[in-house]
Amino acid sequence: MPASLLPDYRPVSYSRVTLTELMIPSYANFGGKIHGGILLSLMDKVAYAAASKHAGNYCVTVSVDGVNFLQPVEVGELVSLLASVNYVGRTSVLVGIKVTAEDVRTGSVKHTNTCYFTMVAKNDAGKPTLVPGLLLETRDDTRRFQEAIKRREFKARYHQEFDNARTILAVVDQLHLLENERCQLAY
Repeated sequence: MPASLLPDYRPVSYSRVTLTELMIPSYANFGGKIHGGILLSLMDKVAYAAASKHAGNYCVTVSVDGVNFLQPVEVGELVSLLASVNYVGRTSVLVGIKVTAEDVRTGSVKHTNTCYFTMVAKNDAGKPTLVPGLLLETRDDTRRFQEAIKRREFKARYHQEFDNARTILAVVDQLHLLENERCQLAY
């Protein structure tokens, strides 16, 4: 959709998406649990659906934050991925995803992880393009938007501090960091 036809703002509810899929045996890893790569692929799909719906354009994944698998997913469970746009920049969209797994025999539902995908909208020429602003409809929408701002600040600070530490890191002077680690020097 041409940028001139996009609305100025879209509500969070406009692009909220839920994807539910049955976990089948071919998705299992050697330990009999659902392979993390399968779950990551599903997360990428639902993030794309929410981001592109909000943006009105094709979107690509730029980064993924907070993918910590809290509990294993079993064959036969229904996995639901609930995605919503939590934050927008000029051309980027941050999608929050909550993943749950339901045992249909018992009705028990477990939260397996929450993560955040940053997506960038692209125009027909493949260049980043402006996305609509975000209309915050609830206090939760507002909280998530504010958390996204803080997450961006912490991430920027982390990258800056890590780059500074790496720049001044002298391997010989930092060998004490290896004392209680499970490694040996072979040189």
